Amino acid sequence: MNYSTSLDYINSFINFEKIPRYSYASSFRLERMYAFLQGLGNPHLGLNVIHVAGSKGKGSTCSIIASILRQAGYRVGLYTSPHLLDERERIRVLNKVIGERCKVEGEFGGMIERDEFIELIEKIKPVAEKFRGHGKFGTHPNFRARKIREKLGCVPNLGELSFFEIFTACAFLYFKEKNVDFAILETGLGGRLDATNVTEALVYGITNISLEHTDKLGNSLESIAREKAGIIKVHSSQLTVDSVVVTVSQEKEVMDVLTDVCNEKKVDLYEIGKDITYSVISSDEKGQVFDLDGLGYSYKDLEVNLIGRHQVENASLAIAMVKALFSSCCRAGLNLPYSRGELREDAIRSGLKNIFWPGRLQVIQKQPYVVLDGAQNPDSIKKVISSIEKIFNYNRLISVFGISRDKDIEGVSKELDRSSDVVILTKSSNERAKEPIYLKENFSCKNLRLSSNVKEALNIGLEMATKKDLILVTGSLYVVGEAIRNTKQVGHI
Repeated sequence: MNYSTSLDYINSFINFEKIPRYSYASSFRLERMYAFLQGLGNPHLGLNVIHVAGSKGKGSTCSIIASILRQAGYRVGLYTSPHLLDERERIRVLNKVIGERCKVEGEFGGMIERDEFIELIEKIKPVAEKFRGHGKFGTHPNFRARKIREKLGCVPNLGELSFFEIFTACAFLYFKEKNVDFAILETGLGGRLDATNVTEALVYGITNISLEHTDKLGNSLESIAREKAGIIKVHSSQLTVDSVVVTVSQEKEVMDVLTDVCNEKKVDLYEIGKDITYSVISSDEKGQVFDLDGLGYSYKDLEVNLIGRHQVENASLAIAMVKALFSSCCRAGLNLPYSRGELREDAIRSGLKNIFWPGRLQVIQKQPYVVLDGAQNPDSIKKVISSIEKIFNYNRLISVFGISRDKDIEGVSKELDRSSDVVILTKSSNERAKEPIYLKENFSCKNLRLSSNVKEALNIGLEMATKKDLILVTGSLYVVGEAIRNTKQVGHI
C-alpha cells in the first residue's frame, strides 16, 4: 500500500463531510466506534484528553491549547477537522520547539508523515473490513446474511464505518504510539454522537454555539446545545482528577442547558465573561493585545498573532481550560512534569505568539489585501466583516463566496450582500458545494460576478481590484483551502 492507495482506502468509506443530507441520529452510533476501537486494542483509553465542542472557534481553541502546552514542554497530540490542503493536517503531534513556525506557507507543522499514515491504515484495515457489508445507517440484515458474516468473523451489525470514524481511530492509534502527554480533540459534528466522544476528558471546552446544521442537530439553540454538551460525562474510575467545563459567553438558552448538564454530571462550570474576563487593548492586521483576569490569575498585555476579537475570546477560553486542567491536577495531588503544580506564564505568552492557524482571517497578500476566512454561518460572517472593517483600511470590499448546500445560504448571503461592493460567486470541488447560479438569487449587489471554480474567482477578483481594495475569500473552509492551493498561480506574495 502506498500513500495514494491508503487515501483511496479511507475514502472508500462513507464521508458525511461530502453529503449534504442524511439522517443524523441513524448515521452516527458510538456503539460502532467502541466496537471498532476494541478491535484495535482500545487506543483511546489512557490518553489525557482535552475535548472541545461548539459551533465555531473549535479548531482555533484547540490549536491555541496545543501551542501553549507545547511551549510548556509537553508532547501534544492535536486532532482537528476538516483539512485545508492535505488530509494529514487532521492528525498532528507537536513536540517542544520554542519559536518554531511552519517552514512552508500553508503547511501544518507536526502533521503525521506519509509513511506513518500508510502504516496506520494497514493496521486498521483488517479490523475495518469486518464492518463491511453492514448496510448504510445501521439497517438490520436478514438471518442468513448475519450468519454468513459471523462465520467470516464480522462484528455484529452496527452499520458501515465512516471516513471520520476511520480517521479518528488513526488519531488515537498515532497518539498512543507517540506517547503524547495530552491529546486535544476537536469534535466533528455535534458532540453527543461524535466519534471523538468515546473518551473521557480532563477538561471540556465549549466554544460559541449558534444555529447550525439545524436539519441534524435541531432547529433551536437549546437542542443544538444539548448535542454539543453531550461530550460532558459523569466521572468513572478511569479518571483520577475532577473534570472541569469552561465555556465562552453564550445565549441564555445555551447557558441554561450547560448549567443543567454540569449540575447533573456534578462537573464544575466556568464562563468567559463572568468567571474569567478579558479586555482587548489593541488590534491590527498582525495580531492583538489583551488583558486576562481569571480565578486566581491575571495577565497583562498578552499578544496573540490571530486577528479578530472572537480570537481573543477563543484564546481566553484556551488559557482558562489549561489553567483549570493544571489546578485540577494539583488539587488531586498529581504533579504534571515541567509544571510544579502550575502553568508557567512564559509558556502562555510564547504559545499565543507562535500560534499558526491558517484560513481564519489569514492575510495572504497585500496591495490588494487578500484575506481568507472559512466563516459559514451568519454569526461568523458578521464577526469576520466587523473585524475587517475595524482592522483594515481599504476602498472596496470584494467578496469571493462559495458555500455548501446544507448551510444557511440566505442568512450568510444577506450579510455579504450588505457589506460588499463586489461579489464573485464560486464553488469548491466538494460535492456539497452549491452551484453559483443558484446563489445569485440571494444577492442584490449591483456588481455581481459568477465563476466556475475558486481559481477563476481569485483571478477575477485580482483583475478587478486596485491596490487599495480588499478581497475576502469566505463561505467555506473548502473554498479557503482551494484558495491557498491556488495563490501561487494568482499572484500570492
